Amino acid sequence: MSNTLPSAATPPPFDPELAAALAVLGETLPSSLTPDMIPLLRAGMANGPSLPDEALSRGGAFEVEERAVPGPAGAPDVSLLICRPAAATAPLAAVYHTHGGGMIIGDNRVGVDVVLDWAQELQFVVVSVEYRLAPEHPHPAPVEDCYAGLVWTAAHAGELGIDPERIIIAGASAGGGLAAALALMARDRGGPALAGQMLMCPMLDDRNDTPSSHQMAGLGVWDRTANETGWTALLGAARGGPGVSPYAAPARATDLSGLPPAFIDVGSAETFRDEDVAYAGAIWRSGGSAELHVWPGGFHGFDLMAPQAAVSQDARAARLRWLRRVLGS
Repeated sequence: MSNTLPSAATPPPFDPELAAALAVLGETLPSSLTPDMIPLLRAGMANGPSLPDEALSRGGAFEVEERAVPGPAGAPDVSLLICRPAAATAPLAAVYHTHGGGMIIGDNRVGVDVVLDWAQELQFVVVSVEYRLAPEHPHPAPVEDCYAGLVWTAAHAGELGIDPERIIIAGASAGGGLAAALALMARDRGGPALAGQMLMCPMLDDRNDTPSSHQMAGLGVWDRTANETGWTALLGAARGGPGVSPYAAPARATDLSGLPPAFIDVGSAETFRDEDVAYAGAIWRSGGSAELHVWPGGFHGFDLMAPQAAVSQDARAARLRWLRRVLGS
């Protein structure tokens, strides 16, 4: 008897509160994304609201600066958005943030408001990295930009008021995949020692062929077609084939030993569910530490798009508890 799930399998239900939000979002946010839509998405973001320094400072709670630091060898500088609690005197923990956007859109201010919520509660420094986007800049440009910024941040921890032994990497979606890749790179290259990795609905597997990717085709946010668009932008014709680097697609890694403790969460009703669950399992099999949450009825990015839903509140509280525990705050 085959264990393969047919592509027409019934998808899991959305949480009722999230389903109501999704019905409204669906009027402007399509499930699928094709390559021809990338310029339109970027134009929409360019014309839409961005988080200015004034908003990031939160009434003077944070000192905000944007700094250009050396990028990978032969590549342009990397821009880091640095937000430091204004009243801090002693060195603080830090979260190094890699933004989402399917590898094709976004900047270092996308998603940073959520990280600042944590920072305001726990008092740590936020460093958010700007990386080059695909398809104009395919792998390894995005992850190498992120790694260069991480190495610079750790090397300049004293200047930034950061405790170098308490740096956590964090990202959502594509940013979660990049954060997972950074943990692998730091381990393999003898790079910065990381206290943890927070991977929120991370984009990990270029093969795009899990049961959940088939179940959720055409549904929710970031479906199988959108996922193919993002991965093909990053990898071109290599997507799904042999030899893809784990620094591009961390699900390709065969050894997940020696990594910092991981927090992994994902919705039960989204494309990335099965690859994220599998990644947590692989960490455990390698003798590592991972906390895994599969939020019932959650679509991709549900807590950002429907923050008042009960399951969104639960997800946000779980992340904060893990951060508090890992950082000893």
